[in-house]
Amino acid sequence: MTSDRSSHAAHAQGLLRFIDSSPSPFHVVATGSEMLRGAGFVETDIGVMSNGQPGRHFVARDGALLAWVVPDGATSSTPFRVVGAHTDSPNLRLKPEPTANGFGYRRLGVEVYGGVLLNSWLDRDLGLSGRIAVRGADDTVDQVLVKIDDPILRIPQLAIHLDRDINDKGLLLNKQHHVAPVFGLTSPNASTIWDVVTAAAGVSANDVIGADLMVHDTQSSQLIGVDEEFISAPRLDNQLSCHAALTALSGVSNSDHIAMVVLFDHEEVGSVSATGAATNSLPLLLEAISGDAAGHAAALADSLFVSADNAHATHPNYPERHEPAHHIALNGGPVLKHNANQRYTTDAISEGMFKLAAERAGVSTQAFVNRTDMGCGSTIGPTVSALLGMRALDVGCPQLAMHSCRELAGTNDPWDMTLLLAELLS
Repeated sequence: MTSDRSSHAAHAQGLLRFIDSSPSPFHVVATGSEMLRGAGFVETDIGVMSNGQPGRHFVARDGALLAWVVPDGATSSTPFRVVGAHTDSPNLRLKPEPTANGFGYRRLGVEVYGGVLLNSWLDRDLGLSGRIAVRGADDTVDQVLVKIDDPILRIPQLAIHLDRDINDKGLLLNKQHHVAPVFGLTSPNASTIWDVVTAAAGVSANDVIGADLMVHDTQSSQLIGVDEEFISAPRLDNQLSCHAALTALSGVSNSDHIAMVVLFDHEEVGSVSATGAATNSLPLLLEAISGDAAGHAAALADSLFVSADNAHATHPNYPERHEPAHHIALNGGPVLKHNANQRYTTDAISEGMFKLAAERAGVSTQAFVNRTDMGCGSTIGPTVSALLGMRALDVGCPQLAMHSCRELAGTNDPWDMTLLLAELLS
């Protein structure tokens, strides 16, 4: 892997395709699984994921994806290099009974998922995605992915004539009343949302027995700016890191470590779920790969967990919201994140490992810390490192408009992040 202008542009275009193919965590797993198969990885059943044999393996479950490369000659004490990211992003998710019609409109009842910038979802052409559960053979439950990119939904903003003080007092949105998407007008023969979903999935409405569906932006991801220096896309937090991690792992061949990528769901709501970072899936997998307790303890002592999750770039219109001595620039390189209260996991030793890897990769880096008088977000890093007792660091690409329906990043940073993760995995 090398760093040049053409590499940056080609990788950015690949990221755009990845994001547009992945409007839900379930689609991230499907898209990521195809990337892994193309790189020679073999899917392993979740019940027998203890395969510690040399080779390239992955496990896909719901919105989580775990992949690893065991080198020839690996022993029970071979250390791990693990990169973790998350597949979910803040959005609006359909309620079990989503019908919310009123005043002649067909509307959907939605629940706010994660820390959503609600105003960013207004006046956008929106689609619907996720998965439905359908009746399978012999009374089983099968999963069918749904991806409707047609602009079937819209949340219209109230006209300024009816809210004259909005520009002075700000926009206040009630999650229950003000963010219900409109998808049509009521009439006796009007289609229901289930008519649309089942038609897109190619299944009978009678066979649908469950659903995890969410709203997404239908505008294609693209490079913008007069010199195409920016990436405009939904879900950059954290699909950018997912794509970089999978690309880096795909390039791993001979290594002194067992290289692994873990993509968890539900980070935006606390990670406590069967497919979140707080699950025991990763500890069990690492133990199984090592094979014996003594070797495993030795392996963990020399291992590293890298939490890859985007970082706040300094906003040019709000510089006062940032730590003055830590200017974070788009296209300035991957950002190492620090927090004395352990919201991020970076310490002096993992910082040193990060900087040496960046030097080998030929990548410029930046350092982020919050203003002392402002609260700090967190990542899967503290959760996973506490579960494993593994040294860890937090790193991410800089971006603006985090948790917006539409986010902004630098065109060059994703490839530099990939080069850095490849070094950390090797």
